[in-house]
Amino acid sequence: MKHLQLFLRKIINMPVSKIKPPLLKPGDEVAIVSPAFAIDEPAVESSVSILESWGLKVRQGRHILKRDGPFAGTDRQRLSDLQKATSDTRIKAVFCSRGGYGLIRIIDKVDFSALRRHPRWYVGYSDVTVLHAWLSERYGIISLHGEMPLNYSNPSKKPESLETLRKALFEGCGAVEWEGPAMRKRSVAGEITGGNLSLLYSLAGTPGEPQTDGKILFIEEVGEYYYHLDRMLSSLKLAGKFRGLKALVVGGMNDMADSRVPWGRDARETISDIFREYDYPVFFDFPAGHVPDNRAFYIGAMAEIQCSGKKSKLTF
Repeated sequence: MKHLQLFLRKIINMPVSKIKPPLLKPGDEVAIVSPAFAIDEPAVESSVSILESWGLKVRQGRHILKRDGPFAGTDRQRLSDLQKATSDTRIKAVFCSRGGYGLIRIIDKVDFSALRRHPRWYVGYSDVTVLHAWLSERYGIISLHGEMPLNYSNPSKKPESLETLRKALFEGCGAVEWEGPAMRKRSVAGEITGGNLSLLYSLAGTPGEPQTDGKILFIEEVGEYYYHLDRMLSSLKLAGKFRGLKALVVGGMNDMADSRVPWGRDARETISDIFREYDYPVFFDFPAGHVPDNRAFYIGAMAEIQCSGKKSKLTF
């Protein structure tokens, strides 16, 4: 019985190869949709021009500029655009125009069955974490965590944000090198999962809840109270999400705020405290998230983190 249990555990924990959509080529058709908050027309127009300069044919969701409160149209309208881009086999990549909030209201109603025979790229970050997790966990599709059309012409963004996105789509993800502090620094390998911490927290108990055992977990956050950060991490810790990680990679932790009763620790100190008891490495300052240097990388793909001196390098 003991040998059978060990065998079954080994089978369950074996890495499963996920589907990587075909790389893009000039002439491919892509779509921009707005599944979350509303976006203004100038941002859409400038992003269309940039994508066309890459040689792509760009379609826009019918309701891309609609507004319903903070959302880009009603749930039904946003769902309609995402579904059409997903069902159309000619579309090779779907760009979410911006984040904010909204995907979790419609994600369970999207029919992704077309992806079994016609996988394509889904691109975004922040609220798009919901989509990344859903595709990875339920359909085994690799997706792209990267900059969104809202920021393609944003002067505060570094050129690497857009260039790494283009390269990941047309050539494949290049290595991401960075310098930053780390706990228990060493080289590791595993599948990358994760995204925005608030969205990972909100997916707990849903069909899209990321399975983290044996994986490299990436997290980033923006505009939260420090104690909210601690609460989300503590909840995920209680749920066992940190127990079997290969590594934790921490991206941008921007615009964090203190509460009326001072928390007394910054984001790095708060995270370090939560992860102190584990034996795997924790890497800080990874260039991704709500930061000027938002490098593109794959969610759901196998990767390796190599360490040399003060530098770390992520490769796929």
